[in-house]
Amino acid sequence: MIVIADSGPLRYLIVIEHIHLLPMLYGRILFPPGVASELTQAATPEPVRIWLNHLPEWAAIQSPQSSASAFPSALGLGEREAIALAEEVGADVLLVDDEAARIEAGRRLIPVQGTLGVLDLAAEHGLLSDLPDAIERLKKTNFRGSGNLLDFFLERDAARKRRLAAPGS
Repeated sequence: MIVIADSGPLRYLIVIEHIHLLPMLYGRILFPPGVASELTQAATPEPVRIWLNHLPEWAAIQSPQSSASAFPSALGLGEREAIALAEEVGADVLLVDDEAARIEAGRRLIPVQGTLGVLDLAAEHGLLSDLPDAIERLKKTNFRGSGNLLDFFLERDAARKRRLAAPGS
C-alpha cells in the first residue's frame, strides 16, 4: 500500500500520541519536503519536531518529480507537494485534513483519509480501544472539525461497540 501524508494528520496523531497507528494500518508512509518543512516551524509543537528529527523507519521524505505550481494557490506548499507525490506514485490514499486539499485530491481521483478517518479505521480494526478519548484529545488541539463531523464518528463508534456487545456477535 502506498500512503502519502500531509502535515495535518501527522501533526495531530503525534500530538495526541496515536502516531503508532499509521504503520499498523498502512505500513510505510511517505511525505514530501514541503510537509517536513511545515512540521518544523517554530509554532509546531515540540513533540512533532522531535518526531521529525528522529523519523521512524516506516516514514520517509520523498520529493515529487513534478512541479507543485500547477495547483490552486489556496493550497499550501505541503498540500501541493503531497497531492503531486500521491498522483505520481499512484497512492492508495492521501492522508489530509484540509478541505481544499481534499477537494483537489478528489478532483484528481486520489482517495483521501483524514485524521478522524484514521482514528475511526484504527478503532474498526481493534487498534484503538477508546475513540472518544482520542477525539477529546484532538479537541484540545487546534484541530478544526465541525461538531457534526465529530458527532458522526462518535456515533459510528458507539454503534460499532453496540454491535460487538450484542449477543451472537
